[in-house]
Amino acid sequence: MVSGPGHEYRCVPGGPQTRRMPPVVLAGTTDAMRVMNDEIFGPLLPVVPYRTLDEAIGYVESRPRPLALYYFGHDRRDTNRILRETHAGGVTLNDVILHIAQDALPFGGVGASGMGHYHGREGFLTFSKAKGVFRQSRLNAMSWFNPPFGRRFERLTRLLIR
Repeated sequence: MVSGPGHEYRCVPGGPQTRRMPPVVLAGTTDAMRVMNDEIFGPLLPVVPYRTLDEAIGYVESRPRPLALYYFGHDRRDTNRILRETHAGGVTLNDVILHIAQDALPFGGVGASGMGHYHGREGFLTFSKAKGVFRQSRLNAMSWFNPPFGRRFERLTRLLIR
């Protein structure tokens, strides 16, 4: 049991004890806790229970867009709702973290979780700058409207105004 100012939650360690930080499941978290308000760069998994899918979708959508959203479930209607009604940099279904290893899929955030994409075609476009080049032909009708303006220009202008 770990406690902080006015907060208490259980750490459920997992994995072997090594010099590396083992994965930790945080049960009993609240929105007031720092771990629930900062980006997590470590093997921490805060668990937020919910009773209905509507409640879970509402929770996700009421907060800044996540870099990744992980959904576990095999009901096609529920999966489609998650994909349709939530916004995240990427979504992984029935697994975690492996989305970053898929070189053909774009990887990156949306909104506060990041801009642009890495990997695949989208990554190439993110890190590229297309240079637009327009070349006018020597023979073109627009040259008739260039100075010096004379009788030909006046006749063309009157013709176009009618």
